[in-house]
Amino acid sequence: MSRFKPFDTEPVPERALLVGVEYGRREWSLEDSLAELARLAETDGAEVVATLTQRLDTPVSKTFIGKGKAEELVSFVRNLNIDVVIFDDELSPSQQSNLEKIVGSPTKIIDRTALILDIFGTHAKTREGRLQVQLAQLQYVLPRLRGMWSHLVGEQTRGGIGSRFGQGESQLEIDRRLIRDKISMLQHELRNLEKRREVQSKLRWDSGIFSVSLAGYTNAGKSTLLNQLTNASVYAKDELFATLDPTTRTITLEEGRKITLTDTVGFIQKLPTTLIESFKSTLAEAQAADLILLVVDASDKNFDKEIEVVTSILDDIKVSARKKLLVFNKIDLLDTNNLAKMRTLYPDAVFISAQKATGLRGLLYTIAHIAGEDDKTLHVCIPFEQGFLIHMVHERCQIIRTCYQASGLQMTVRADKQMQATLSPFTCS
Repeated sequence: MSRFKPFDTEPVPERALLVGVEYGRREWSLEDSLAELARLAETDGAEVVATLTQRLDTPVSKTFIGKGKAEELVSFVRNLNIDVVIFDDELSPSQQSNLEKIVGSPTKIIDRTALILDIFGTHAKTREGRLQVQLAQLQYVLPRLRGMWSHLVGEQTRGGIGSRFGQGESQLEIDRRLIRDKISMLQHELRNLEKRREVQSKLRWDSGIFSVSLAGYTNAGKSTLLNQLTNASVYAKDELFATLDPTTRTITLEEGRKITLTDTVGFIQKLPTTLIESFKSTLAEAQAADLILLVVDASDKNFDKEIEVVTSILDDIKVSARKKLLVFNKIDLLDTNNLAKMRTLYPDAVFISAQKATGLRGLLYTIAHIAGEDDKTLHVCIPFEQGFLIHMVHERCQIIRTCYQASGLQMTVRADKQMQATLSPFTCS
């Protein structure tokens, strides 16, 4: 037996304490919101060891929680060796600073927003995704800088000569200026990337290919669905925000029509405003789509609230007028009775299991039906010298009949609106 015991090189999970406050009117119960917060914490590599809750008419302005509950918080931190305290609601910079003073170093005080930003920072892979996360993080940090420099600023707040020109304050202003400059630079880079994305979207639009975007609550199974339909290799895992970066793939339906499928970032309740703003260029794929597949985890007891969250965010980014198809995923996790009830409640929805590849044929049939709603049957005669147009017809139309004539290629086709306009000079009886 070896004399030496090998060291465990696996990182030790941080011990987390969750804090939730029941106040005012909530769409989600505190229990459900904290359960989601726990999943977020676990996704970020933390171990949730305890939960602290309080009921208030309104949050306390100084510390968010009451004085007695703050003392209880300190006791939890000391007795349970807590590394990080995570609040379910966003803390103001002063609340965060005050709580840090009460709890003491080295325990960290963060809120749901900071936790989500940290997860996004870990999971963003593309250049655009990383830039978007950096922008949101800096916008979050900027108003909190004073608390971060309190060890220096505090030395200069005792009054007297020179108190207004101390090292801390100078460094604080320098850091503020540097962050503002960085924010401005990131916004400029993202605008350039957004223009490039708009060009790509316009090219797809000009190509006439019907575009479909997958939208939904995080962990609803969008990436798994994209992988099943397109044989893609998008990262898909049973964790929140497993993928952030949009992925577009092209598939050909049975009728011959080509469509594009785009996976977008998952949504969540209390999604930070800074993140929504930062990711607007990514979500522009949903804005430009002909059809939105609203993917829902049918096995989640809060699926109706999740639909409301996603719909609200889609409204915020101006995609409310787009055609939407409700797709209930993970039906393999439902029993027969519950599935039957849901089919009755949502007769226009499609029910699938992306993991088990159940119902996908029906989903594609429904997409094809929606894509073809404006199609018309045309009889056209295209001169042979119009080779590019003939190629377009083969790419974008369903060809019913073809006949070679001296005057050109005579065809009967099903065409969308754009191709109807393109082929109008060549129509014949």
